Amino acid sequence: MGAIYANNNDHRKGIKYRRQAIEILRQTKDSITLAAALMNTGYGYYLIEKYDSALYLYEESGEIYSKKNFEIGKAYNLGNAGLVYAKQGKTLEAEEQLTEAIEILKELEDSYAITEFEIEMANIYEQRGEKQKAEKYLLGALAYAQEDGLKERIRDASLQLSELYSSEQEFEKAYEYLQNYLVYRDSINNEETIRKMADLRTEFEVGQKQAEVDLLEEEAFAHRVLLWSGALIGGLLLGVIVLLHRFYLMKVRTARIAKARRQVIQGQRDELDHLNATKDRFFSIISHDLRGPVSNFNGVTYLIQRSIEEGDQEELKSMGIMLEESAQDLSSLLDNLLDWAMSQQGTFPYKPQSINIAEICNPALRVFKNTAKAKSIEIDDHVTSDLQVYVDVNSTSTIIRNLLNNALKFTAEGGSVSLNIEMQEKFAVIHVSDTGIGIPQDKLERLFVFKGVKTSYGTQGEKGVGLGLNLVKEFVDLNKGKIKVESEEGKGSRFSVFLPLAKS
Repeated sequence: MGAIYANNNDHRKGIKYRRQAIEILRQTKDSITLAAALMNTGYGYYLIEKYDSALYLYEESGEIYSKKNFEIGKAYNLGNAGLVYAKQGKTLEAEEQLTEAIEILKELEDSYAITEFEIEMANIYEQRGEKQKAEKYLLGALAYAQEDGLKERIRDASLQLSELYSSEQEFEKAYEYLQNYLVYRDSINNEETIRKMADLRTEFEVGQKQAEVDLLEEEAFAHRVLLWSGALIGGLLLGVIVLLHRFYLMKVRTARIAKARRQVIQGQRDELDHLNATKDRFFSIISHDLRGPVSNFNGVTYLIQRSIEEGDQEELKSMGIMLEESAQDLSSLLDNLLDWAMSQQGTFPYKPQSINIAEICNPALRVFKNTAKAKSIEIDDHVTSDLQVYVDVNSTSTIIRNLLNNALKFTAEGGSVSLNIEMQEKFAVIHVSDTGIGIPQDKLERLFVFKGVKTSYGTQGEKGVGLGLNLVKEFVDLNKGKIKVESEEGKGSRFSVFLPLAKS
């Protein structure tokens, strides 16, 4: 809870929950976790400028890390204390703490923290007028940041180098680093723009809902007006018998007009209902397809935690690369899903094209690679095929992702999941097989029927909404294909998707 509030920049609530965690951890023997909670709480105090409180907590966490010889924790603790001393203007203490932290982190090859601490060292030397030392630390921080693709640190180091060289009247170097700063600043801003576009999409959908409500209110008002008119006409008919025939004709005419208007309103409402249903399906698809990549992140975090506990630094570096790849896959998937959803005009878009089937399968396999690793499940990470299919890429990708997600979800640790491709007559056939729990015979006949929201759980409690296989069947039909299922309870399942080959 404390981390969630801190990540949303509500540091005061983050501190509140972390202090509660500290009190609980003091009753346990888990001193390393206690030290981490103390250090993170101290960093929260640093961010809200309560420096004495931050140093008090750093002192206690530092003693624990030193006693346990936990070098990475000790380095972070020293560096964070150095940041506080720098804010207090105690540059000698800050320099001592930051220097020791950087030396430890270089041995551990933790470039993320090194860049932050070296940039702060450069600030200290700039304040003293020692420009050469400041330049050395800024160039070192920039090199580490460029090596690991840390965009924000590249941006900050480039800006400080530009300002440093400008103050020394080395304008060519100042201009070079200013250009580098602008490139990375714009790149980071573009990522913010993508997030804002997603927010605008949500606002647009809320506006559509409001328009539907307004239309229903107008319809209700029209019905009330019609009833009032009828009552008035009835009263006039009773009061003025002589004009009965005329009023009768007026009533018939009014009824015809009202009926015609109701038909128009009904048609508009039906169209809105259809558009709204399609929109809801798109949100369901997007939510369902994001489960795989998010689960992939959970798998990586589990492996990172295990590597930290085992002190396996090489595995941690590997996990860092996996996190970057997973983030790129998730970003690509989000872009594709949002572009796809925004292109719909009341129906699911179907834009078939000729494409190699492996180009659809391999991205899906990468998305679930870390989820499989976290469950110790063997899975292909790459398939090759020269078969060209004629399909809609987005809906076909959804088919593959859903089948792989289900296979992993219902396969226990130590099992295996495979994806194979072959040709049968005029179809490319994708086989997704697993050694999971299988499907009871009585459920096979209604496997692809979705009747309201239903929750199913995997071998490790993974939650689903029962939407995936319904979408698979719908999208297989959309792409003029077919699907077959073979399963035996307790021995696993095999889903075979037949997709039409492209005409040569």
